[in-house]
Amino acid sequence: MNIYLPIAEVSVNVFVLLGLGGGVGVLSGLFGVGGGFLITPLLIFVGIPPAVAVATGTNQVAAASFSGVLTHWRRRTVDLKMGLVLLGGGLVGSAIGVQLFAWLRRLGQVEIFVSLCYVVFLGVVGALMLAESVRARRRTRRGTARRVRRHHWVHGLPFKMRFRQSNLYISAIPPVVVGMLVGVLAAIMGVGGGFIMVPAMIYILGMATSVVVGTSLFQILFVAAFTTMMHAILNQTVDALLAIVLIVGGVLGAQVGARLSPRLRAEELRIALSVLVLLVCLKLAFDLVQRPAELYNLSAVQ
Repeated sequence: MNIYLPIAEVSVNVFVLLGLGGGVGVLSGLFGVGGGFLITPLLIFVGIPPAVAVATGTNQVAAASFSGVLTHWRRRTVDLKMGLVLLGGGLVGSAIGVQLFAWLRRLGQVEIFVSLCYVVFLGVVGALMLAESVRARRRTRRGTARRVRRHHWVHGLPFKMRFRQSNLYISAIPPVVVGMLVGVLAAIMGVGGGFIMVPAMIYILGMATSVVVGTSLFQILFVAAFTTMMHAILNQTVDALLAIVLIVGGVLGAQVGARLSPRLRAEELRIALSVLVLLVCLKLAFDLVQRPAELYNLSAVQ
């Protein structure tokens, strides 16, 4: 059954959209990521214009994150203070990213820029995550698994704060910088940024794995909601009908993912996530270099 999307100006099968939203929702609850790194390229694959896919994808990310946060909040696995520090940086980064997105849209370079960003970021992050996860799994099998090193260069920076839930006493600068980077990515790529935030929280900030997922989703929720609002006001690229369909699938999927998360080992989760990231990267890279069906296309610039 097809539905017409007024802002995207295309007709898409509603069950395909529900499936995309549900699948990304499962990833949100399972890995602590918003799922935008998948929902945005998948929407592009099914014919949604990139500008609309980015802006509307952040709306679905917010909804899926909200559902996941509720589950983790009940388990008390959300570091609220750390989440607020990350959020402060995220809101600033999001405002910068939306302005940059609007400028690229006026130049007509949004589609190629978004695709290139995905290939670069997903390729680098996916490869690093896979390598680290494989090493961690080997250490576990050999019985030499070690905890994340807690004392490194982060502890030498000023403006230190105590995060009791995470049992950390570190500078507020790294969380703010990580939050800003995630905010920019959310605005330009339509992602929650969890594929960067989760490894950064574990390996740079030294947070305990037990609170990383819930805290990541907390920050993603508000940054994605703010980004959606900014895109709707400045760029008018949020398709409300598309967003509703994705939200329905995403909220249900996030609950399933949050319930599955405790049953899987941390190393296995990170390996699975890194493989997904690399697969999406390869698909986007292939689309950039393959011969198009139409070599030339004439269209009016509005």
